[in-house]
Amino acid sequence: MTPSVQNFHDRVTITTQDHVAHVLLDRADKMNALDDAMFEAIIAAGHHLHSAKGVRCVVLSGAGRSFCAGLDLASMADADRWGEGNSLIDRTHGKANRPQQAAMVWRNLPMPVISAVHGVCFGGGLQVASGADIRFIAPDARLSVMEVKWGLVPDMAGYVLWRGNVRDDVLRELTYTHREFTGEEAVRFGFATHVSTDPLADAMALAKTIAGKSPTAVRGAKMLSNRTPDMDVEDVLMAESKAQHELMYSRNQVEAVRAGMEKRAPEFIDP
Repeated sequence: MTPSVQNFHDRVTITTQDHVAHVLLDRADKMNALDDAMFEAIIAAGHHLHSAKGVRCVVLSGAGRSFCAGLDLASMADADRWGEGNSLIDRTHGKANRPQQAAMVWRNLPMPVISAVHGVCFGGGLQVASGADIRFIAPDARLSVMEVKWGLVPDMAGYVLWRGNVRDDVLRELTYTHREFTGEEAVRFGFATHVSTDPLADAMALAKTIAGKSPTAVRGAKMLSNRTPDMDVEDVLMAESKAQHELMYSRNQVEAVRAGMEKRAPEFIDP
């Protein structure tokens, strides 16, 4: 299949092939730092994928030497972007503001997202990467919860995305001190899933594996993973039952069983 390529604000490129969409943060000369155009591009790319047909898994990576260096400090001088007329209190994207949406858009996609992190991953960049379901990271990557260094706090959904993954006292220490830590430490701390000497290659390999599974079942599993942490036991049990009821005897579920019994590759249809 010939890959399709789309560009968003000259900052982000999506290449889609064989049901996998590779999202590339493409501002390599600035280590993919987050300026106004980058925020717009990330969000636009995520919104595009939300309704994209045939995409079963997404890989998120950065061009050049780094994943994302965090906020482009020069952009803070833009009064129109950071002044009183642009309150972060305003909910511009459902429950989130614009910076938060740059991270939450990946968690809220119906299909799984895998981030591949190398080089520098600071501040807002760490929160964008954390929006993914699964994170591969280079052992020598440099990470930091950077915001306190600039007199700020993490505010791009980090406290939502790290909850349940990063131990509370570890997160407090790293936030208060903004000290750097490595990719290997990131896995131990809960910021990343796997250490990899080639994060992009391993992320793409896993994405292809996921893309070969029933897309309706995978989406149902992601929906449950997103919703159930805030539910009580009774509601979790009912959510499981409703999701299973919708899948049982559906076209893709029957095809998964038949393909397994016939020892052949399944032929799924996309929602």
